[in-house]
Amino acid sequence: MSHKVHPQDALFEGEKPFPIIPSCEHFAGSEKLIRKAMALQEEMGPVFDITCDCEDGAAAGKEVEHAEMVASVIGSDANKFNMAGVRIHDYSHPDWKQDVDILVPKIGERVAYITLPKSTAAEQVAEMVQYIQDVAKKNNIEREIPIHVLVETHGALRDVWQIAKLPWIQVLDFGMMDFVSAHQGAIPASAMRSPGQFDHPMLQRSKTEMVAAALSEGVVPAHNVTLDLKNPYQTYKDAERARYEFGFLRMWSIYPTQIRAIIDAMKPDYSEVEDACGILTAAQDAEWGPIQYKGELHDRATYRYFWQLLQRANITGLALPEDVKKRFFD
Repeated sequence: MSHKVHPQDALFEGEKPFPIIPSCEHFAGSEKLIRKAMALQEEMGPVFDITCDCEDGAAAGKEVEHAEMVASVIGSDANKFNMAGVRIHDYSHPDWKQDVDILVPKIGERVAYITLPKSTAAEQVAEMVQYIQDVAKKNNIEREIPIHVLVETHGALRDVWQIAKLPWIQVLDFGMMDFVSAHQGAIPASAMRSPGQFDHPMLQRSKTEMVAAALSEGVVPAHNVTLDLKNPYQTYKDAERARYEFGFLRMWSIYPTQIRAIIDAMKPDYSEVEDACGILTAAQDAEWGPIQYKGELHDRATYRYFWQLLQRANITGLALPEDVKKRFFD
């Protein structure tokens, strides 16, 4: 049997790979809730990220202690999968540099990402990214630390195409609460819930614009939270609309029961996963030339689509055939 070329090498040679990351990001502010989320991650497997919140999580005057606590939990054995990121203070807050100075030297090698909130211009994001890069370099951290940017102001939406182009950016997050508030009451509060958040023309425009900018630069678009904490079905329906009508590939969770709902709504359709297994196996055997599968022609364009789908299925924890796992994921 000749050596089989991996799809990443055959289909994306020389390209920046699109980030294949979990479809759910769970927010936790206090040490108790962060540790609880890490225990849940151990139980469910590495199928969601945890965002440790240094912005709204820290009590006023306790910013240093809070950042130190987050660094120590992310640096501990409780963080079994290295799938915990951190949201720092925003550009206008005097403590954002202090957050970076505390966190990056301690956990720069382990932190999954750093989230930047409430930016109002691309220049601000560029300055924050540059500062994180400088602190990483000073501390001999070789890796690129993925940066997530919240689009939750008029200015961030205006500059979203420039923000998506900046170095180290992995995710753009739509921050709906702040965004609606910034409209001076012109968008009703009902638009913070479904169906308004998907049907209001101002929010439709904003979400589609952010998703288009993100995807054009190989960045993952992430959807805002569902306010209804007690009804996982509402979260499921929101995640489903966000994924299939608007192109979001990730969503925030703020309550443990929302995690499974988001993962289930956003995971690839199983019949598509079966097709992906069949098509990619045949394509690899044909050395990535065109093939026929179930009477249809497939070539590199569809291979790319199905390879990304298969990677998402894998990271969502969907069971894949042994042969497929061996070929593509071992």
